[in-house]
Amino acid sequence: MRTTQASTAAPTSDTEGATVPQQPHGGHSVRTRSQHQRRKRIVQAAAALASRGGVEAMQMRTVAERAGVALGTLYRYFPSKMDLVVAVVGEEIDLLENSIERRPPGAATPAGRAVDVLMRATRGLMREPELADALIRSLIMAEVETPFGDRMTGLLLRVSANGLTRDQASEEQLALAGSLSSIWVQELLEMLRGRRTYDQIQRRIEIAADRLLRDL
Repeated sequence: MRTTQASTAAPTSDTEGATVPQQPHGGHSVRTRSQHQRRKRIVQAAAALASRGGVEAMQMRTVAERAGVALGTLYRYFPSKMDLVVAVVGEEIDLLENSIERRPPGAATPAGRAVDVLMRATRGLMREPELADALIRSLIMAEVETPFGDRMTGLLLRVSANGLTRDQASEEQLALAGSLSSIWVQELLEMLRGRRTYDQIQRRIEIAADRLLRDL
């Protein structure tokens, strides 16, 4: 859902159009660290705005001001608002993956492990329901490529099929994990609209996972 993930190769100055001269000793690593920190600041600023006013509040100029960067610098990292949305979603998936690494699902079945992952993701997103609603609606309506579906599918495959990667998975395995991921997104939207409770979502995800991943 994105055109391209924004490059982190922006100049290290926050002044639009300005660059920093090459430094002979350790300059590259310093610039790279500075760029990473600046990018993280921008993503955090965008998430904070979206959590209070939805994607509509993620005006590029407002994000730049909150992050403390020039507008031109922001556009070099993120050419469009949707690139920013994708980056914020990516940060949420990073948090989920870190949680899985620290505490892997302990269920005995592929379906049980997949349900653990999806309900952890649900709890994480629902801590900021306005942000979750804004991000998911934007992802569904966007006309650019997004890594969200692929990353969730890959994560479900890894936890449910003992480390299976997308490249190793068969077409059927990819389809099954992708279908479960899509069901979860739709159920989450229903919860955000007030049509599902957390317990109802968990039960429906358990049923879907049992059917889809039984033979994984």
